[in-house]
Amino acid sequence: MSWFGRWRRARILERHAIPPGDFDAALARLPILHRLDASERARLHDAVSLFIHDKTFSAAGGAEVDSAIRLAIALQACLLTLNLGEDSYRGWSEIILYPDEFLRAREEVDEAGVVHHTRDILAGESWHGGPLVLSLADVEVSGQADGVNVVLHEFAHKLDMLNGDANGFPPLHRGMDSSAWARDFSVAYADLCSRVDAGEDTAIDPYATADPAEFFAVLTEVFFETPALLDAEYPAVYRQLQQFYRQHPLHPQGAKA
Repeated sequence: MSWFGRWRRARILERHAIPPGDFDAALARLPILHRLDASERARLHDAVSLFIHDKTFSAAGGAEVDSAIRLAIALQACLLTLNLGEDSYRGWSEIILYPDEFLRAREEVDEAGVVHHTRDILAGESWHGGPLVLSLADVEVSGQADGVNVVLHEFAHKLDMLNGDANGFPPLHRGMDSSAWARDFSVAYADLCSRVDAGEDTAIDPYATADPAEFFAVLTEVFFETPALLDAEYPAVYRQLQQFYRQHPLHPQGAKA
C-alpha cells in the first residue's frame, strides 16, 4: 500500500470507525462469526469500518436501510476478504437493497435465434462493474450457520468477477494450482448435477447446478455457514476454498489458513 493509501486508511479509521459496542452487538447476532478470535475480530472491525465508509447503501422498492443492516452486510462481506486484500471489492461502489425478493427482466436468445423474455424472482444479484443488489428479508436470515447466506453468495460473485464475468474461476493466489482448482470443482459440479438430475434431495442447494458461477457462490455459502457439510460432501473443494479464502472454518480457532 502506498504512503497515501496508508494515510487515507488511518484517517478513515480515526474518524469513521464503527463504535465497538455496535460492532460487538452486530457480531453476536451472526453465529458464523463466533469462531473468530480477538485478533481476527479486530481486523474485521477495521475492514468493516472501511467498507461502510467506501460503499453506498441505497434503498429501493420502499426498503428501510439503517445502520444495523449496513453493519450486518459489511460484517459478512468482509468475512470473505478477512485474509485477502482490502481492495478485493474494487471497481464498484453501490449496494442496492429491496425489502424482499425482487423481479428482474431477462432477455435470452436460443440456438434458433429466437429471443425469449423472462422475469426472474431474485434474492440477490451482482453486476460486473456495477452494483450489488440484495433482498433485506434474505439478509436478515443470513449468517445463522444454517447453510444459506445471500450476502456471502453475492459477494462471492463479486470476487469471481475480479478477472471478468463470473464463471466459477476467480483469480487465484500465487502458489495455487489452477489445473487442480478446475479439476476439483469440475468433478464436484458434475457429481452434484448428476445427483440433482436423478431426483436426489441433496444437502447442498440444487441451485448450485445452474452453472459453474453459481456453484462457486453456493459452495462459498456452505464453506462458511456449514463447513463440515462441505468437507464431508466435497473435501477437495473445501481444500480449494480454504486456500482461496485463506481461512479454515473447521479449525477450532477459526480463520486460519
